[in-house]
Amino acid sequence: MKKPSIAKMVRAQFLTSIIAPLLVGTLLSIYINGQLEVLNFLLVLIIGIGLHVATNVYNDIYDTIQGTDKVNVHRNEASGGSGVLLDHPELFGKMYFLARAGLVMALAGTVALSFLIEPHLLIHLWVLYLLSAFFSKYYTAPPFKLAYRGWGEFSVWLAFGPMAILIAVVGQNLGFHPMVLILMPVTGLSTSSILLAGQMIDLEADRKGGKHGVASRMGTRFTAWFYLLVQLAIVANILFVFVSYPGSTWPFLLTLIPYVLIFPKAAAIMLKHHADPDMVKQGARFTVLIHVAFSVLFIAAWIVYIAF
Repeated sequence: MKKPSIAKMVRAQFLTSIIAPLLVGTLLSIYINGQLEVLNFLLVLIIGIGLHVATNVYNDIYDTIQGTDKVNVHRNEASGGSGVLLDHPELFGKMYFLARAGLVMALAGTVALSFLIEPHLLIHLWVLYLLSAFFSKYYTAPPFKLAYRGWGEFSVWLAFGPMAILIAVVGQNLGFHPMVLILMPVTGLSTSSILLAGQMIDLEADRKGGKHGVASRMGTRFTAWFYLLVQLAIVANILFVFVSYPGSTWPFLLTLIPYVLIFPKAAAIMLKHHADPDMVKQGARFTVLIHVAFSVLFIAAWIVYIAF
């Protein structure tokens, strides 16, 4: 059997989930500060990508070890892991190396960034790195196993929302500005929507493996409605940005295009077919499409907002 590529092993297609909030947070900083610290931005990208790579790979490693991936018969592009270690168990050593390399890469970026930001922001930077590194490994790894103990959803929202936005603005020598606080939730909510769709697909495997997310604990019907609320919270957050930010904020309304064109289809599938994994896979594909389209439009909206 052909060996998987590095891109597959680190699930590179999901790195947009961290790149988008880092770009958005940086663009917000440019709007407030009036300038871009280019080297700082590149270091923040290194930190974020390194941590996300570590998260993806550790997730595969420990879901395989603990049996969740082994009993999953509904693996797809939105959930269930990469399946690399099930097909190639001889790659455990390489996977551990990739995960640790991601953490070291992020650590090196954090050390370098420490020399480029204001001293009073150092505590923010290092708390963010250490907490992110903890989430990266212990999202699935013992003894904490956050995703197995009902803390997975909160961890994902926090890491891809408030923490990602904050490390981007800290990298541009900005702290807890009111505009930052308003922006913090939305990107984490977008990533969380994919997680919830995946949990509905993986319900049987998660229960067998003892992975107690929302779907495993509350069932698919509850999760479908929770999914709906998360998506509507994204819309509400964007509308709050539209009414509360200064200047001409109309570009942010463009980010709602996928919620007009795609979300009704996804919501209908989730609510009607929540107990059918094969149907939910189609809803999950729509959810990923919403996430990607929203992320691209959000970045574009910020560029237009800054320019005009």
